[in-house]
Amino acid sequence: MSHKISGPSNYYIRKLIRDLWKTKIKIWKIISKKLSGPRRNRVKTNLYHINKKTKKGDVIIVPGKILGMGDLDHTLTIACLESSKSAKKKIESSGSKLISIEELLELNPRGSGVKIFY
Repeated sequence: MSHKISGPSNYYIRKLIRDLWKTKIKIWKIISKKLSGPRRNRVKTNLYHINKKTKKGDVIIVPGKILGMGDLDHTLTIACLESSKSAKKKIESSGSKLISIEELLELNPRGSGVKIFY
């Protein structure tokens, strides 16, 4: 009898969850827990909400997907699991930077100054 895999079946996401958990830093452990849950519980947010709740120069992490409804009127650094094509185009046209969660972990291993966007 084989066992059933619990959690994400995507190898990249499982590896990311493991790497985040191993850091033993609170912000990365929170992101790890959020990503290890069911896909339906992951964050899906629009650029409109991101624009409304952030200010210029913020570094935010979205443990889910960014959708393209709305616009950004200030520059940000955004790390996310995935984004739609329209969101990516709008983020880059506003002068903001879109990176993966792994890249943010490498750039800022302590997680200082990073805001989690739920």
